Amino acid sequence: MYKSIIRPFLFTKNAESAHYFAFRWLKRLFKIPGVKSISQNLYDYRAGSLEIECFGLKFKNPVGLAAGFDKDAKLYNELSALGFGFIEIGTITPKPQDGNPLPRLFRLPEDQSLINRMGFNNGGLDEAIERLKHRNTDIIIGGNIGKNKVTPNEEAVNDYLICFKGLHAYVDYFVVNVSSPNTPNLRALQEKGPLKHILNSLQEAGKAFADKKPILLKIAPDLTEDQLLDIIEIVDETKIDGVIATNTTISRDGLKTSKSTIDEIGAGGLSGKAVKSRSTEVIRFLHEKSKGSFPIVGVGGIQTADDAREKLEAGASLVQVYTGFIYEGPGMVKRINKGLAKWKENKF
Repeated sequence: MYKSIIRPFLFTKNAESAHYFAFRWLKRLFKIPGVKSISQNLYDYRAGSLEIECFGLKFKNPVGLAAGFDKDAKLYNELSALGFGFIEIGTITPKPQDGNPLPRLFRLPEDQSLINRMGFNNGGLDEAIERLKHRNTDIIIGGNIGKNKVTPNEEAVNDYLICFKGLHAYVDYFVVNVSSPNTPNLRALQEKGPLKHILNSLQEAGKAFADKKPILLKIAPDLTEDQLLDIIEIVDETKIDGVIATNTTISRDGLKTSKSTIDEIGAGGLSGKAVKSRSTEVIRFLHEKSKGSFPIVGVGGIQTADDAREKLEAGASLVQVYTGFIYEGPGMVKRINKGLAKWKENKF
């Protein structure tokens, strides 16, 4: 029904309007008594082989929802009934910000991909905390944190610390986002010096809390091999808990969509099937060069169980979806988990 009725209707709207329209209707739908239970029965696939412990947390399955979908922690309770093993909210910044001018989200149906230049649009830390206080799900929730656009890079560490301390009581793990291409100069924070400073500062701040929350780093797919080797060294030196590979790409190589359409869209990060191969390459490189010394969460172009398995075989411990969820709908998560369960059971 999603592909035959719901998706064609949503795709008549511009991409961002469709996103908010779907959010409003899911909110309304889940207020009807019994809908959450029905949804869980439809989409929540359980198998012992899917359960995994990673960076000290126990996941019921390895398929998560990537940051960017539920930026403001508005829908995580409802989304938790769609079969995910974990949900990542954000990117959250200390202060509210509008993000980049509209339009800023574009579909590439021929490539099963999206281009976005959202720019960390969110209601800010305080709003997210208020919503997370109403958490009524036991699903693992991650907090993806970033800096405000107006904060200069030399002061960025302060924004990450504000979000880290504010969200600490409400999320199960943290993701440091220095890899979005849509905030000016943000990716410069992936350089060795500033990145180590941010991560070491967060690790030090974490010591003030009785319960340690894992800290992960989200990296771009556009890093060179030398830069990826630096990432491995940084993870080892700062003792953070893992890496999310990868964010969106600024590359436009190999697209089926016409060049004129791509040029008309302009700048932004590309996600979906178009980044699948590069994401897997990065995962494999990090896993092999680090000798599997830290967990990797694989993101990029996952729509099927085979796509997810490819990431796991390359060295990922967990996977996340976003663009595939938009193209395939909620049934995708169950299909992926069923396929992974079959693969794992045959594997062992």
